[in-house]
Amino acid sequence: MKPIPLLLPFLCSTLFVTAQTTSPRGGQQNSTTQQQEQNQQDEKDKETLEGVNDDENRKRRWECSLPGGEYSVNLGAITSVSKHSYVLDGTLLVTEATVDTTGNALARFYYIEPITKDTTFNALARIQKRAEQLRNRGQSRTGTKADEMAQKSYPTTTHARTIEFRIMNEVELNALYGSLYQAWTSGKGRTFRIQ
Repeated sequence: MKPIPLLLPFLCSTLFVTAQTTSPRGGQQNSTTQQQEQNQQDEKDKETLEGVNDDENRKRRWECSLPGGEYSVNLGAITSVSKHSYVLDGTLLVTEATVDTTGNALARFYYIEPITKDTTFNALARIQKRAEQLRNRGQSRTGTKADEMAQKSYPTTTHARTIEFRIMNEVELNALYGSLYQAWTSGKGRTFRIQ
């Protein structure tokens, strides 16, 4: 009679562990496919970031060196930083990071991608597919939809006293915003470069 009370907890724990590790066949394949796609995207992102440097500096400034120019701001002068997306003229999805300061100028760093589906040019088709993936992922996380986003029309909604830099891909824009935000919140200067 003594072996049964000892075996019962063992059998129950074995069933519990088996139940946790066994998943439905379709879910496992879905999860594997999603993981492979995520790994491929991570590799592409790493390749994209090969020309990006982000280092701490001792100047209490955030400095940015881009192919289109240079930007530098005292950390104490930054009043806000933001990153957001909007639809421009109904055909382009713009993702931008902004730096507002105590001065007169607003700095904008933006990435533009087309949102049209009717295209035969292969590169645009790939960009559209990626934009749709990002839009869907963003919609599921934030609950927003592209048709509900702010609409802007150039040049009507462009403002004077704006310093603008175009970033050629979203991965680099995200790295730039990460550097900016880290410098602003930590109070330690950073130097960000895209070669």
